[in-house]
Amino acid sequence: MNAPLATLRRDFGGDIIEPGAADYAGVSRSMLVSGSPAYVLRPTSVADVQAGVRFAADADLVLSVRGGGHAFAGFSTNDDGVVIDLGKLTNVVVIDKERHVVRIGGGATWGQVADALAPQGLAISSGDTRSVGVGGLTLSGGIGWKVRKYGLALDNMVAAEVVTATGEVLRTGAEENSELFWALRGGGGNFGVVTAFELAAHPTTDVFYGMITFPASELAGALQGWAAYLRTAPEELTSIVSFANPFAGGPDAPMEIQVAFDGDDPELAAKAIDPIRALGTVVSDGVTLQPYADILVDGQAAPPGIRLLTRSAFVEAGSVREVLGILAEVGASQGSPFIAVRSVGGAVSRVPGDATAYAHRQAELMFVTTTVGPEPLVQAARPALEAIWARLAPHVNGAYANFLASATQEDVAAIYPPRTYRRLAAVKRRYDPGNLFSRNHNVRPR
Repeated sequence: MNAPLATLRRDFGGDIIEPGAADYAGVSRSMLVSGSPAYVLRPTSVADVQAGVRFAADADLVLSVRGGGHAFAGFSTNDDGVVIDLGKLTNVVVIDKERHVVRIGGGATWGQVADALAPQGLAISSGDTRSVGVGGLTLSGGIGWKVRKYGLALDNMVAAEVVTATGEVLRTGAEENSELFWALRGGGGNFGVVTAFELAAHPTTDVFYGMITFPASELAGALQGWAAYLRTAPEELTSIVSFANPFAGGPDAPMEIQVAFDGDDPELAAKAIDPIRALGTVVSDGVTLQPYADILVDGQAAPPGIRLLTRSAFVEAGSVREVLGILAEVGASQGSPFIAVRSVGGAVSRVPGDATAYAHRQAELMFVTTTVGPEPLVQAARPALEAIWARLAPHVNGAYANFLASATQEDVAAIYPPRTYRRLAAVKRRYDPGNLFSRNHNVRPR
Protein backbone atom coordinates (compact mmCIF):
# COMPACT_ATOMS: atom_id res chain seq x y z
CA MET A 1 0.00 0.00 0.00
CA ASN A 2 2.78 2.48 0.84
CA ALA A 3 4.22 2.65 -2.68
CA PRO A 4 0.87 3.07 -4.52
CA LEU A 5 -0.24 5.68 -1.97
CA ALA A 6 3.02 7.60 -2.30
CA THR A 7 2.59 7.60 -6.08
CA LEU A 8 -0.99 8.82 -5.73
CA ARG A 9 0.03 11.69 -3.46
CA ARG A 10 2.69 12.67 -5.97
CA ASP A 11 0.54 12.47 -9.12
CA PHE A 12 -2.95 13.42 -7.94
CA GLY A 13 -3.83 17.11 -8.18
CA GLY A 14 -7.29 17.00 -6.64
CA ASP A 15 -8.50 16.27 -3.12
CA ILE A 16 -7.64 13.04 -1.30
CA ILE A 17 -10.15 12.68 1.53
CA GLU A 18 -9.64 10.04 4.22
CA PRO A 19 -11.58 9.03 7.36
CA GLY A 20 -11.26 11.70 10.01
CA ALA A 21 -11.13 14.59 7.56
CA ALA A 22 -13.59 17.41 8.19
CA ASP A 23 -15.45 16.80 4.93
CA TYR A 24 -15.32 12.99 5.00
CA ALA A 25 -18.88 12.49 6.26
CA GLY A 26 -20.29 14.45 3.35
CA VAL A 27 -18.38 12.61 0.63
CA SER A 28 -18.27 9.07 2.01
CA ARG A 29 -21.93 8.29 1.32
CA SER A 30 -24.03 8.42 -1.81
CA MET A 31 -27.45 10.02 -2.05
CA LEU A 32 -29.19 6.84 -0.91
CA VAL A 33 -26.59 4.59 0.71
CA SER A 34 -24.00 5.03 3.48
CA GLY A 35 -20.40 3.93 3.02
CA SER A 36 -16.99 4.07 4.65
CA PRO A 37 -14.38 4.16 1.89
CA ALA A 38 -10.70 4.37 2.77
CA TYR A 39 -10.13 7.13 0.20
CA VAL A 40 -12.43 9.52 -1.61
CA LEU A 41 -10.63 11.09 -4.56
CA ARG A 42 -11.97 14.26 -6.15
CA PRO A 43 -10.07 14.73 -9.44
CA THR A 44 -9.79 18.07 -11.19
CA SER A 45 -8.43 16.68 -14.46
CA VAL A 46 -8.37 13.57 -16.62
CA ALA A 47 -4.81 12.98 -15.43
CA ASP A 48 -6.12 12.84 -11.87
CA VAL A 49 -8.67 10.22 -12.90
CA GLN A 50 -5.88 8.18 -14.47
CA ALA A 51 -3.88 8.40 -11.25
CA GLY A 52 -6.89 7.37 -9.18
CA VAL A 53 -7.65 4.35 -11.35
CA ARG A 54 -4.03 3.20 -11.26
CA PHE A 55 -3.94 3.63 -7.49
CA ALA A 56 -7.01 1.46 -6.96
CA ALA A 57 -5.61 -1.22 -9.26
CA ASP A 58 -2.09 -1.18 -7.77
CA ALA A 59 -3.40 -1.19 -4.18
CA ASP A 60 -5.94 -3.93 -5.00
CA LEU A 61 -8.81 -1.89 -3.56
CA VAL A 62 -12.48 -1.93 -4.48
CA LEU A 63 -13.22 1.00 -6.81
CA SER A 64 -16.44 2.99 -7.01
CA VAL A 65 -17.06 5.77 -9.52
CA ARG A 66 -19.45 8.56 -8.57
CA GLY A 67 -21.24 10.92 -10.91
CA GLY A 68 -24.43 12.14 -9.27
CA GLY A 69 -24.45 9.38 -6.64
CA HIS A 70 -28.09 8.36 -7.14
CA ALA A 71 -27.65 4.63 -7.78
CA PHE A 72 -30.31 2.79 -5.76
CA ALA A 73 -27.89 -0.09 -5.26
CA GLY A 74 -25.22 2.21 -3.77
CA PHE A 75 -22.59 1.69 -6.46
CA SER A 76 -21.02 5.12 -5.88
CA THR A 77 -19.64 4.30 -2.45
CA ASN A 78 -18.15 1.28 -0.69
CA ASP A 79 -16.44 0.13 2.49
CA ASP A 80 -12.62 0.25 2.77
CA GLY A 81 -12.08 0.96 -0.92
CA VAL A 82 -11.59 3.92 -3.25
CA VAL A 83 -14.26 6.31 -4.52
CA ILE A 84 -13.47 8.48 -7.52
CA ASP A 85 -15.91 11.38 -7.20
CA LEU A 86 -16.18 13.22 -10.53
CA GLY A 87 -18.04 16.19 -9.03
CA LYS A 88 -15.39 18.71 -10.14
CA LEU A 89 -15.51 17.65 -13.82
CA THR A 90 -18.71 19.43 -14.80
CA ASN A 91 -18.03 21.61 -17.85
CA VAL A 92 -20.86 21.86 -20.39
CA VAL A 93 -19.74 23.28 -23.75
CA VAL A 94 -21.37 23.30 -27.20
CA ILE A 95 -18.54 22.11 -29.45
CA ASP A 96 -20.46 21.91 -32.75
CA LYS A 97 -23.11 24.59 -33.18
CA GLU A 98 -24.42 23.22 -36.47
CA ARG A 99 -25.02 19.70 -35.12
CA HIS A 100 -25.72 20.91 -31.55
CA VAL A 101 -23.08 18.55 -30.13
CA VAL A 102 -22.37 19.24 -26.46
CA ARG A 103 -19.29 18.09 -24.53
CA ILE A 104 -20.19 17.34 -20.92
CA GLY A 105 -17.85 16.53 -18.05
CA GLY A 106 -18.32 13.11 -16.51
CA GLY A 107 -19.35 14.58 -13.15
CA ALA A 108 -22.05 16.94 -14.43
CA THR A 109 -25.66 16.56 -13.39
CA TRP A 110 -28.64 16.90 -15.69
CA GLY A 111 -29.69 20.07 -13.91
CA GLN A 112 -26.34 21.64 -14.72
CA VAL A 113 -26.69 20.57 -18.35
CA ALA A 114 -30.25 21.88 -18.68
CA ASP A 115 -29.30 25.22 -17.12
CA ALA A 116 -26.27 25.63 -19.39
CA LEU A 117 -28.21 24.82 -22.57
CA ALA A 118 -31.41 26.74 -21.83
CA PRO A 119 -30.03 30.19 -22.82
CA GLN A 120 -29.07 28.68 -26.19
CA GLY A 121 -32.51 27.19 -26.80
CA LEU A 122 -31.18 23.63 -26.62
CA ALA A 123 -31.93 20.51 -24.61
CA ILE A 124 -30.87 16.86 -24.45
CA SER A 125 -33.21 13.96 -23.88
CA SER A 126 -32.38 12.93 -20.32
CA GLY A 127 -34.06 11.80 -17.12
CA ASP A 128 -36.40 13.81 -14.92
CA THR A 129 -34.20 14.72 -11.92
CA ARG A 130 -31.79 17.67 -11.73
CA SER A 131 -29.24 16.11 -9.39
CA VAL A 132 -28.91 12.79 -11.24
CA GLY A 133 -25.52 12.41 -12.89
CA VAL A 134 -25.16 12.46 -16.66
CA GLY A 135 -22.83 9.45 -16.46
CA GLY A 136 -24.88 6.98 -14.45
CA LEU A 137 -28.14 7.76 -16.26
CA THR A 138 -26.68 7.75 -19.77
CA LEU A 139 -24.54 4.63 -19.50
CA SER A 140 -27.56 2.51 -18.53
CA GLY A 141 -30.35 4.18 -20.52
CA GLY A 142 -31.95 7.54 -19.83
CA ILE A 143 -35.78 7.50 -19.81
CA GLY A 144 -37.12 11.00 -19.32
CA TRP A 145 -39.54 13.66 -20.52
CA LYS A 146 -38.40 13.67 -24.16
CA VAL A 147 -37.90 9.93 -24.56
CA ARG A 148 -40.72 9.22 -27.02
CA LYS A 149 -39.60 11.97 -29.41
CA TYR A 150 -35.81 11.97 -29.02
CA GLY A 151 -35.05 8.54 -27.56
CA LEU A 152 -32.95 7.54 -24.59
CA ALA A 153 -30.11 9.70 -23.35
CA LEU A 154 -27.68 7.07 -24.63
CA ASP A 155 -29.26 7.26 -28.10
CA ASN A 156 -27.96 10.82 -28.30
CA MET A 157 -24.36 9.96 -27.42
CA VAL A 158 -22.00 10.57 -30.32
CA ALA A 159 -18.64 10.06 -28.56
CA ALA A 160 -17.06 9.57 -25.15
CA GLU A 161 -13.69 9.93 -23.46
CA VAL A 162 -12.90 6.94 -21.22
CA VAL A 163 -10.16 6.09 -18.73
CA THR A 164 -9.76 2.32 -18.84
CA ALA A 165 -8.57 -0.08 -16.14
CA THR A 166 -4.93 0.42 -17.14
CA GLY A 167 -5.24 4.19 -16.80
CA GLU A 168 -5.21 4.71 -20.57
CA VAL A 169 -7.39 7.45 -22.06
CA LEU A 170 -9.43 6.40 -25.10
CA ARG A 171 -11.82 8.28 -27.34
CA THR A 172 -14.78 6.20 -28.49
CA GLY A 173 -17.35 6.76 -31.18
CA ALA A 174 -18.91 5.16 -34.23
CA GLU A 175 -15.57 5.20 -36.06
CA GLU A 176 -13.12 4.90 -33.15
CA ASN A 177 -13.04 2.05 -30.62
CA SER A 178 -16.52 1.33 -31.90
CA GLU A 179 -17.11 -1.89 -29.95
CA LEU A 180 -16.36 -0.08 -26.69
CA PHE A 181 -18.71 2.69 -27.83
CA TRP A 182 -21.43 0.08 -28.40
CA ALA A 183 -20.87 -1.33 -24.91
CA LEU A 184 -20.93 2.06 -23.17
CA ARG A 185 -24.44 2.70 -24.50
CA GLY A 186 -26.25 0.43 -22.07
CA GLY A 187 -23.42 -1.48 -20.38
CA GLY A 188 -23.25 0.81 -17.37
CA GLY A 189 -19.97 1.50 -15.59
CA ASN A 190 -18.38 -1.82 -16.51
CA PHE A 191 -15.69 -0.57 -18.86
CA GLY A 192 -14.02 2.48 -17.41
CA VAL A 193 -14.49 6.01 -16.11
CA VAL A 194 -16.18 8.24 -18.66
CA THR A 195 -14.58 11.62 -18.11
CA ALA A 196 -16.49 13.36 -20.90
CA PHE A 197 -19.58 12.70 -22.99
CA GLU A 198 -20.42 14.20 -26.35
CA LEU A 199 -24.19 14.24 -26.76
CA ALA A 200 -26.43 15.59 -29.50
CA ALA A 201 -28.79 18.29 -28.27
CA HIS A 202 -31.83 19.59 -30.13
CA PRO A 203 -33.56 22.98 -30.35
CA THR A 204 -36.24 23.24 -27.69
CA THR A 205 -39.06 25.55 -26.67
CA ASP A 206 -40.97 25.78 -23.43
CA VAL A 207 -43.01 22.66 -22.80
CA PHE A 208 -46.46 21.95 -21.41
CA TYR A 209 -45.91 20.02 -18.21
CA GLY A 210 -47.81 19.16 -15.06
CA MET A 211 -49.90 16.66 -13.14
CA ILE A 212 -53.50 15.62 -13.63
CA THR A 213 -55.07 13.62 -10.79
CA PHE A 214 -58.03 11.24 -10.66
CA PRO A 215 -59.82 9.46 -7.78
CA ALA A 216 -58.25 6.19 -6.65
CA SER A 217 -61.60 4.51 -7.30
CA GLU A 218 -61.14 5.09 -11.05
CA LEU A 219 -57.62 3.66 -11.20
CA ALA A 220 -58.29 0.38 -13.03
CA GLY A 221 -60.16 1.87 -15.99
CA ALA A 222 -58.11 5.05 -16.29
CA LEU A 223 -54.84 3.11 -16.22
CA GLN A 224 -55.89 0.88 -19.10
CA GLY A 225 -57.21 3.87 -21.04
CA TRP A 226 -53.97 5.78 -20.47
CA ALA A 227 -51.87 2.96 -21.90
CA ALA A 228 -54.17 2.47 -24.88
CA TYR A 229 -54.00 6.18 -25.70
CA LEU A 230 -50.20 6.44 -25.34
CA ARG A 231 -49.87 3.72 -27.98
CA THR A 232 -51.03 6.19 -30.65
CA ALA A 233 -50.43 9.55 -28.96
CA PRO A 234 -48.14 12.12 -30.60
CA GLU A 235 -44.51 11.39 -29.81
CA GLU A 236 -44.22 14.90 -28.38
CA LEU A 237 -46.21 13.55 -25.42
CA THR A 238 -44.50 11.53 -22.68
CA SER A 239 -46.30 10.49 -19.52
CA ILE A 240 -45.93 8.75 -16.16
CA VAL A 241 -48.73 7.29 -14.03
CA SER A 242 -48.16 6.96 -10.27
CA PHE A 243 -50.45 5.45 -7.65
CA ALA A 244 -50.61 3.83 -4.20
CA ASN A 245 -48.35 6.54 -2.78
CA PRO A 246 -47.92 5.53 0.89
CA PHE A 247 -47.38 9.17 1.89
CA ALA A 248 -50.68 10.26 0.33
CA GLY A 249 -53.04 7.53 1.49
CA GLY A 250 -51.72 4.31 -0.01
CA PRO A 251 -54.64 2.58 -1.80
CA ASP A 252 -56.73 5.73 -1.33
CA ALA A 253 -54.11 8.06 -2.81
CA PRO A 254 -55.15 9.82 -6.03
CA MET A 255 -53.99 8.42 -9.32
CA GLU A 256 -51.44 10.94 -10.63
CA ILE A 257 -50.72 11.30 -14.34
CA GLN A 258 -47.76 13.51 -15.18
CA VAL A 259 -47.57 14.74 -18.76
CA ALA A 260 -44.93 16.55 -20.75
CA PHE A 261 -45.76 17.85 -24.21
CA ASP A 262 -42.61 18.84 -26.08
CA GLY A 263 -43.76 22.06 -27.69
CA ASP A 264 -45.26 25.47 -26.88
CA ASP A 265 -48.28 25.47 -29.20
CA PRO A 266 -51.33 25.49 -26.87
CA GLU A 267 -53.69 24.00 -29.46
CA LEU A 268 -51.40 21.07 -30.26
CA ALA A 269 -50.74 20.54 -26.56
CA ALA A 270 -54.44 20.50 -25.73
CA LYS A 271 -55.14 18.09 -28.57
CA ALA A 272 -52.47 15.74 -27.21
CA ILE A 273 -53.34 16.04 -23.50
CA ASP A 274 -57.14 16.30 -23.57
CA PRO A 275 -57.64 12.55 -24.18
CA ILE A 276 -55.88 11.97 -20.85
CA ARG A 277 -58.13 14.50 -19.14
CA ALA A 278 -61.09 12.52 -20.53
CA LEU A 279 -60.02 9.28 -18.85
CA GLY A 280 -62.03 9.98 -15.69
CA THR A 281 -63.06 12.53 -13.11
CA VAL A 282 -60.33 15.17 -12.99
CA VAL A 283 -59.61 16.16 -9.39
CA SER A 284 -56.82 18.60 -10.23
CA ASP A 285 -55.04 19.79 -13.35
CA GLY A 286 -51.67 21.52 -12.98
CA VAL A 287 -50.48 21.51 -16.58
CA THR A 288 -48.82 24.80 -17.54
CA LEU A 289 -46.27 26.09 -20.06
CA GLN A 290 -42.82 25.99 -18.46
CA PRO A 291 -39.14 26.15 -19.47
CA TYR A 292 -37.84 22.61 -20.01
CA ALA A 293 -35.07 23.09 -17.43
CA ASP A 294 -37.69 23.92 -14.79
CA ILE A 295 -39.58 20.62 -15.08
CA LEU A 296 -36.61 18.60 -13.80
CA VAL A 297 -37.13 17.98 -10.09
CA ASP A 298 -34.59 18.03 -7.28
CA GLY A 299 -33.50 14.64 -5.98
CA GLN A 300 -33.86 13.88 -2.30
CA ALA A 301 -31.25 12.12 -0.18
CA ALA A 302 -32.63 9.29 1.92
CA PRO A 303 -32.83 10.20 5.63
CA PRO A 304 -30.58 8.16 7.92
CA GLY A 305 -32.03 4.71 8.55
CA ILE A 306 -34.44 4.84 5.59
CA ARG A 307 -34.16 2.22 2.87
CA LEU A 308 -35.58 2.28 -0.66
CA LEU A 309 -36.29 -1.11 -2.21
CA THR A 310 -36.81 -0.48 -5.91
CA ARG A 311 -37.48 -2.97 -8.69
CA SER A 312 -38.36 -2.50 -12.36
CA ALA A 313 -39.43 -4.38 -15.46
CA PHE A 314 -40.54 -3.80 -19.05
CA VAL A 315 -43.87 -4.60 -20.66
CA GLU A 316 -44.35 -5.31 -24.35
CA ALA A 317 -47.61 -4.61 -26.18
CA GLY A 318 -49.13 -8.09 -25.85
CA SER A 319 -48.90 -8.06 -22.05
CA VAL A 320 -49.97 -4.49 -21.26
CA ARG A 321 -53.57 -5.26 -20.31
CA GLU A 322 -52.66 -8.17 -18.05
CA VAL A 323 -49.83 -6.33 -16.28
CA LEU A 324 -51.83 -3.17 -15.70
CA GLY A 325 -54.70 -5.24 -14.36
CA ILE A 326 -52.40 -6.82 -11.78
CA LEU A 327 -50.82 -3.49 -10.85
CA ALA A 328 -54.22 -1.81 -10.41
CA GLU A 329 -55.36 -4.66 -8.17
CA VAL A 330 -52.15 -4.45 -6.13
CA GLY A 331 -52.38 -0.66 -5.87
CA ALA A 332 -55.87 -0.89 -4.42
CA SER A 333 -54.76 -3.19 -1.58
CA GLN A 334 -53.35 -2.31 1.82
CA GLY A 335 -49.57 -2.49 2.01
CA SER A 336 -49.05 -1.92 -1.70
CA PRO A 337 -45.67 -0.60 -2.81
CA PHE A 338 -45.59 2.77 -4.53
CA ILE A 339 -46.06 2.08 -8.25
CA ALA A 340 -45.04 4.21 -11.24
CA VAL A 341 -45.58 3.31 -14.91
CA ARG A 342 -43.72 5.13 -17.67
CA SER A 343 -44.51 5.29 -21.38
CA VAL A 344 -41.66 4.39 -23.70
CA GLY A 345 -41.94 3.32 -27.36
CA GLY A 346 -41.69 6.01 -30.00
CA ALA A 347 -38.12 6.94 -30.93
CA VAL A 348 -36.72 4.28 -28.58
CA SER A 349 -38.33 1.46 -30.57
CA ARG A 350 -36.99 2.70 -33.91
CA VAL A 351 -33.37 2.04 -32.97
CA PRO A 352 -32.24 -1.46 -34.09
CA GLY A 353 -32.14 -3.91 -31.21
CA ASP A 354 -28.41 -4.61 -31.60
CA ALA A 355 -27.31 -1.01 -32.19
CA THR A 356 -26.54 -0.46 -28.50
CA ALA A 357 -26.19 -2.58 -25.37
CA TYR A 358 -29.59 -1.34 -24.17
CA ALA A 359 -31.67 -4.40 -24.99
CA HIS A 360 -35.32 -3.46 -24.41
CA ARG A 361 -36.27 -1.56 -27.54
CA GLN A 362 -39.71 -3.10 -28.05
CA ALA A 363 -41.06 -2.32 -24.60
CA GLU A 364 -44.19 -0.21 -24.55
CA LEU A 365 -44.02 0.49 -20.83
CA MET A 366 -41.50 0.43 -17.99
CA PHE A 367 -42.79 0.22 -14.44
CA VAL A 368 -41.24 0.48 -11.00
CA THR A 369 -42.32 -0.65 -7.55
CA THR A 370 -40.79 1.08 -4.53
CA THR A 371 -41.02 0.19 -0.86
CA VAL A 372 -39.74 2.87 1.51
CA GLY A 373 -39.07 2.81 5.22
CA PRO A 374 -36.76 1.68 8.02
CA GLU A 375 -34.93 -1.58 7.36
CA PRO A 376 -37.27 -3.71 9.55
CA LEU A 377 -40.33 -2.41 7.71
CA VAL A 378 -38.74 -3.05 4.31
CA GLN A 379 -37.73 -6.57 5.31
CA ALA A 380 -41.21 -7.29 6.63
CA ALA A 381 -42.68 -6.21 3.28
CA ARG A 382 -40.46 -8.52 1.23
CA PRO A 383 -42.67 -11.64 1.19
CA ALA A 384 -45.69 -9.72 -0.07
CA LEU A 385 -43.52 -7.93 -2.62
CA GLU A 386 -42.09 -11.21 -3.87
CA ALA A 387 -45.62 -12.56 -4.25
CA ILE A 388 -46.56 -9.54 -6.39
CA TRP A 389 -43.57 -10.02 -8.65
CA ALA A 390 -44.28 -13.74 -8.93
CA ARG A 391 -47.71 -12.85 -10.36
CA LEU A 392 -46.15 -10.40 -12.78
CA ALA A 393 -43.27 -12.65 -13.88
CA PRO A 394 -45.07 -14.47 -16.74
CA HIS A 395 -46.06 -11.16 -18.32
CA VAL A 396 -42.98 -8.93 -17.99
CA ASN A 397 -39.40 -9.09 -19.15
CA GLY A 398 -36.05 -7.52 -18.45
CA ALA A 399 -35.21 -4.81 -15.96
CA TYR A 400 -34.17 -1.16 -16.20
CA ALA A 401 -30.79 -0.89 -14.50
CA ASN A 402 -31.36 2.68 -13.32
CA PHE A 403 -34.29 1.54 -11.18
CA LEU A 404 -32.90 -1.45 -9.34
CA ALA A 405 -31.89 -1.52 -5.67
CA SER A 406 -29.97 -4.79 -6.03
CA ALA A 407 -27.28 -6.24 -8.28
CA THR A 408 -27.74 -9.99 -8.17
CA GLN A 409 -26.89 -12.34 -11.01
CA GLU A 410 -30.63 -12.51 -11.69
CA ASP A 411 -30.73 -8.72 -12.03
CA VAL A 412 -27.83 -8.73 -14.46
CA ALA A 413 -29.48 -11.47 -16.51
CA ALA A 414 -32.67 -9.42 -16.67
CA ILE A 415 -30.84 -6.29 -17.83
CA TYR A 416 -28.73 -8.11 -20.44
CA PRO A 417 -30.22 -10.97 -22.48
CA PRO A 418 -27.72 -13.77 -23.28
CA ARG A 419 -26.62 -12.47 -26.67
CA THR A 420 -26.07 -8.95 -25.34
CA TYR A 421 -24.25 -10.27 -22.28
CA ARG A 422 -21.85 -12.40 -24.35
CA ARG A 423 -20.92 -9.41 -26.49
CA LEU A 424 -20.45 -7.22 -23.42
CA ALA A 425 -18.28 -9.89 -21.77
CA ALA A 426 -16.00 -9.89 -24.82
CA VAL A 427 -15.58 -6.11 -24.51
CA LYS A 428 -14.98 -6.51 -20.78
CA ARG A 429 -12.21 -9.07 -21.40
CA ARG A 430 -10.49 -6.61 -23.69
CA TYR A 431 -10.70 -3.46 -21.58
CA ASP A 432 -11.06 -4.69 -17.99
CA PRO A 433 -9.91 -8.34 -17.73
CA GLY A 434 -9.30 -8.00 -13.98
CA ASN A 435 -12.82 -6.63 -13.35
CA LEU A 436 -11.57 -3.50 -11.62
CA PHE A 437 -14.88 -1.85 -12.51
CA SER A 438 -17.13 -4.24 -10.63
CA ARG A 439 -19.29 -1.84 -8.58
CA ASN A 440 -22.18 -1.94 -11.03
CA HIS A 441 -24.54 -4.46 -12.55
CA ASN A 442 -21.46 -6.41 -13.27
CA VAL A 443 -20.57 -8.08 -16.54
CA ARG A 444 -17.83 -10.52 -15.71
CA PRO A 445 -14.90 -10.82 -18.09
CA ARG A 446 -14.99 -14.62 -17.87
